[in-house]
This record gives sequence, structure tokens and C-alpha cells, in this order.
Amino acid sequence: MQILSLDSVDSTQRYLLDALKKGKHASPVCVTARHQESGRGSRGNSWSGLDGNLFFSFSISRRDLPNDLKLESSSIYFTYILKELLAEMGSSLWLKWPNDFYLDDKKIGGAITNLYKDELVCGIGLNTKVSPEGFSKMDIEIENATLLRHYMAILNNPPSWKKIFSKYEIEFVKSKRHFTHSGDTKLSLENARLLDDGSIECDGQRIFSLR
Repeated sequence: MQILSLDSVDSTQRYLLDALKKGKHASPVCVTARHQESGRGSRGNSWSGLDGNLFFSFSISRRDLPNDLKLESSSIYFTYILKELLAEMGSSLWLKWPNDFYLDDKKIGGAITNLYKDELVCGIGLNTKVSPEGFSKMDIEIENATLLRHYMAILNNPPSWKKIFSKYEIEFVKSKRHFTHSGDTKLSLENARLLDDGSIECDGQRIFSLR
């Protein structure tokens, strides 16, 4: 996958989506930036982009992804692959359902995925070097470029959803100490049940990540 390195953008995901729409780039492609001014988080929130951290977005055609991957589970899939890679490097981070990276009980990053035509565009932010107040940063020393290169290599031959889900299913118990949102409603994950497609049953509702 081609990796384009930029100095500064408002959001790597907005940049990439705009470039795809204008025909400037074609999938598969990844865009990373040294500085991100207004990264996108869940539910329209911003993600603080402190210099030195890792910000990137990539697009990949659905036909190049496993046939068993449901669109609604894309963020879980992409984030857990990165979580596994970092675990192999010695990190203790874990993935809170559906798309947030945590160390202990503090968030250190997350992802958001959009669909453009037949392309999945995933943006990921990760505090690899520094963290804003109330957040945390990586517990290992890692060069952003090295991490990104290894991650993109995995996506060149992506594992099945079944393989990723079988591992994430074990880790899901950690999410039960936290909350998620369904629309504007905050829901405890204490009694949530993870389903095979990555959705959860919680308080009588079936909830998909949808991001």
C-alpha cells in the first residue's frame, strides 16, 4: 500500500476522502501527517492532534478485504489488527468496544471508518509520544513510521474476520467496566453480550458500532 507523508492537515481522513472524490488518489493508499489540526472522533467529537503522535487514514476496497467481514464491524477489525501488532511489540493496550484504544482505564486513541462508494476509509489516531490531559500515551517506544509500515504490510494480506473476532471476543470482558453510546444515550457495557458480527446486545437493544 502506498504511504503518503504530509507535514500538516486538518484531518487525514477528510484529506483522503476529498482526494478520492476528486480522483487525486486511488485505493489502496494511506495518508499520514506530522501534525493534524482537527482530527475526527466518534459522534462528531474532535481528536486532539499533538505533534509527535500518530495520525493516519487509509482507503481499501471492500473486494480486497475478507468476505466474512461485515461493514458494521470494520472499525473493530482495523483497530484490533493494530492492537495485536502493538501487543507483539510489548504493549499492554487493549480495545474498548468498538473502536477505542485504552491503557488501563485511560484512552490513548481510536478509529473512525467511513464508506465511500466501494472503498472503506479508516482514520486512526494514537498517542504514541505525548497525551492531552485526561488521556494516556503508549507504554512502549516505537517509531511511527515503523509501526505504520508493519501495519500496512498486514493489510496487504488481511486476516479473516473470524480469526480477529475469536481473539477480540476474549478481550471484550475488559469493555464491561465502561460505557458506550447509542445515539445520545450513554449505556453501561456491564451486561452487554458480544455477538458474532461485532454488534452487542445491551439493555434490550442490539447495537452496531456504525463508525
